[in-house]
Amino acid sequence: MDTRLNLFASPLAGKVLKYINSAGHAVTCSSLPAVTQELVKIRASQINGCGACTDMHTKDAAHAGETQLRLNLVAAWREATVFTEAERAALELVEQGTRIADAAGGVTDEAWANAAKHYDDDQLTALVSLIAIINTYNRLNVITRQPAGDYQPGQFG
Repeated sequence: MDTRLNLFASPLAGKVLKYINSAGHAVTCSSLPAVTQELVKIRASQINGCGACTDMHTKDAAHAGETQLRLNLVAAWREATVFTEAERAALELVEQGTRIADAAGGVTDEAWANAAKHYDDDQLTALVSLIAIINTYNRLNVITRQPAGDYQPGQFG
């Protein structure tokens, strides 16, 4: 697969990515658990078919100690018993937040209320922001056909 646009060589892309990365850094430094952050990034990337982000975030999660079992089951989290109730609430929110166009009502009140049972307002802000940020990265990578498979943990950090 050939990349349509080299985002790393473009001065304009560099400026845009700088601001997206700054927003991502704010979320990374929030009180939203790091493991939840990685699960959210993985699930959105799977839904959007973003190979580059799926590659990056599964490898980063494994490098940080996430088990292969849990990584293997992210796509089938509803049927899996390895996720906490809080993680399940976050995974439901990321699915609905990523598939906004697929549902007339967007994110349901039930999904929001369930997430709010497990996360405080700052964590909910981080969660919603993270969903928006990872969807932005997914779209940049899918549209420009960024390749997957060569990422090394920590490569961009």
